[in-house]
Amino acid sequence: MVISQSERYNFQYTKSYTEGLHNFPNCSLRSWNFRPKASSPMAGKTMRAVQYGGYGGGFAALKHVEVPIPSPKKDEVLLKLEAASINPADWRIQKGIFRPFIPAKFPFIPVGDVAGEVADVGSAVKDFKAGDKVVSVLSMKNGGGLAEYAVASSSLTVHRSPEVSAADGSGLPIAASTALQVLKSGGAKFDGTGKPLNVLITAASGGVGSYAVQLAKLIDLHVTATCGARNIELVKSLGADEVLDYKSSDGAKLKSPSGKKYDAVVHCTAGIDWSTFAPNLSDNGKVIYISPSTSTFLNYAIKKLTFAKKKVVPLFAVPKKEDLEFLVGLVKEGKLKTVVDSKYPLSKAEEAWAKSIDGHATGKIIVEI
Repeated sequence: MVISQSERYNFQYTKSYTEGLHNFPNCSLRSWNFRPKASSPMAGKTMRAVQYGGYGGGFAALKHVEVPIPSPKKDEVLLKLEAASINPADWRIQKGIFRPFIPAKFPFIPVGDVAGEVADVGSAVKDFKAGDKVVSVLSMKNGGGLAEYAVASSSLTVHRSPEVSAADGSGLPIAASTALQVLKSGGAKFDGTGKPLNVLITAASGGVGSYAVQLAKLIDLHVTATCGARNIELVKSLGADEVLDYKSSDGAKLKSPSGKKYDAVVHCTAGIDWSTFAPNLSDNGKVIYISPSTSTFLNYAIKKLTFAKKKVVPLFAVPKKEDLEFLVGLVKEGKLKTVVDSKYPLSKAEEAWAKSIDGHATGKIIVEI
């Protein structure tokens, strides 16, 4: 073992100190451990990554670089990444939607939804060990997903069984968690105690929408869904009871072909006025927005102040370990799947980025590492 100069000094100091303690009979050395802490096995090594240096610039601003492999803090795990999935929030961060708070600093390695293998663990981590296959959501302000390695909080990392591929797992953290939370916000229950509900899911062929359809049908909700004409059969295959082409006359009006009123709307797109939703809602119906705008919050305030029965609900999904464990379990059991639009190698991450910005992906866009 090679000992650095600073470690040699610490050993010499410790030796003198402990020899001095022998002069005091009430002092015990039994619980003392003077061995130096082992460094991360990846310390000093570099990795491939994709980063950008400031706000704006789209896919053209992404740069391929070699950077040091990060080291996990005491409550973190170091992951050797196998797949990452891009969410609209990722390129909205690049556009500056959360400036100046997110990202924490530049240059910034984007993307937070990942799957991979544990390479190292922090000193306080007990639930994971090197070699464990996992799914994780990285810190939004620190990112790190478009790289060969990333550090993740152990509190937002869950085990992944062999039945769950890295690509399928990486799609879950934000998109599937949002779908789960928005359905719960609309009154759905996943413990068997819920009542029958009629739900409308807009943009049902997208990342959140495709999960929402499956989760709603898992608990026997009646699902009306909207999507483009080319994706109607896909959305039907996910379990939707009724599917509307959003460009058709009926689709634009959001009317259920069976005449049902919606108890909840999982609104996964933009550009639809409240006046379009209102006549299609049940007496206590809710429209839950996953990407709320200023007008959404204004409508929310008005409904609250006027004690309206029909409600606008702006929702910001918060990743939760218990949700992620539940979702990974459903994938393992074959009850939930990730609809994959396309896969790209890390070397073509900018193409994946551009595809996401374009806004017409069917399901999830995956970067394989």
